[in-house]
Amino acid sequence: MKRIVHHAVYDTLADWETGHLTAHLRNGRYQRDPGGFEVVTVGPGTEAITTMGGARVTPDLALDQLSPADSALLILPGAYLWDLGDELAPFARMAREFLDAGVPVAAICGATGGLAREGLLDDRDHTSAAVHYLEAQDGYAGSGRYIEADAVTGGDLITAGPTEPVAFAREAFRRLDVYEPKVLDAWFRLFAKSDASAFEVLMAA
Repeated sequence: MKRIVHHAVYDTLADWETGHLTAHLRNGRYQRDPGGFEVVTVGPGTEAITTMGGARVTPDLALDQLSPADSALLILPGAYLWDLGDELAPFARMAREFLDAGVPVAAICGATGGLAREGLLDDRDHTSAAVHYLEAQDGYAGSGRYIEADAVTGGDLITAGPTEPVAFAREAFRRLDVYEPKVLDAWFRLFAKSDASAFEVLMAA
């Protein structure tokens, strides 16, 4: 059976930040488990949202229908809305439910700001666009756990800044044990560094 990952969708979602992650989870190539993954979208409600790039997405389910017990991963992309008020705060509260249940959460860009306000970064290693961005968030007390890196996994929480969608995907793949280590290394070298030699490893897989 396919494992289900849940991808949050909301207005102003940053299109480029999660494409590597969802596409390569869904296509199943090179994966340890041939069953692969199903990507299910979760919105504030079930009304269509419009991404930053102008794409319209109709969520598969509303946030109040989501349970960590039904999921292998919650993906929270960045969006302008994270920095414009508390409209997306329910997604940060859902992230707390996931983490409390031991189900991983992957947050990138502005979503890390939302998690900072929720207090979810204070006791976990994490990164973002910059530590100053997080320090500007009300209630954030996690600067001592901030790591200057492309992407960071702190227990069940994966974080990255907006310029690191490939590293973000790499960390999620590692946490979900999607690929053999040498395949994951090759995948990252190919998509992050355009290393042609990595293609041979992937083809052999």
